[in-house]
Amino acid sequence: MAQKPFWQTKTLEQMTAAEWESLCDGCGLCCLIRFEDEATGEVIPTRVACKLLDQHLCRCKDYVNRKAHVPDCIKLTPWNIEALAWMPPSCAYRRLHEGRGLPSWHPLVTGDPESVHQAGVSIRDLTISEETLADPEDALDFQAPELGEDRG
Repeated sequence: MAQKPFWQTKTLEQMTAAEWESLCDGCGLCCLIRFEDEATGEVIPTRVACKLLDQHLCRCKDYVNRKAHVPDCIKLTPWNIEALAWMPPSCAYRRLHEGRGLPSWHPLVTGDPESVHQAGVSIRDLTISEETLADPEDALDFQAPELGEDRG
């Protein structure tokens, strides 16, 4: 009988750093600029991406040092995932935290890092960089792509 993969046998808290990092599917959705409506608490995503996002690879250009460049970048951990309800429903960290397992298109399931893009769940080449905006509030003029829904 084959051994089950780590994401089916361990809690998020039990995972090694390498296992934790491998859960990222590379969709890039967490790197979109969001605004919160103070009156309703609604989170409004845009299609404006963090200046560190490589828009084709959907990966941070300087992941290790990102906090030095973007001080408000949130480091996702097993201990803060519950407080980050703005994470997309398709996010592996959120799905596992909610007990839903990985989607069929996830690279850990398929063995192919392109599967997230082929499934249409990533923001590959669909964003603009925040560096192109004269005023950060202008990001509200750019509607978020219809992505990240709970597929798979």
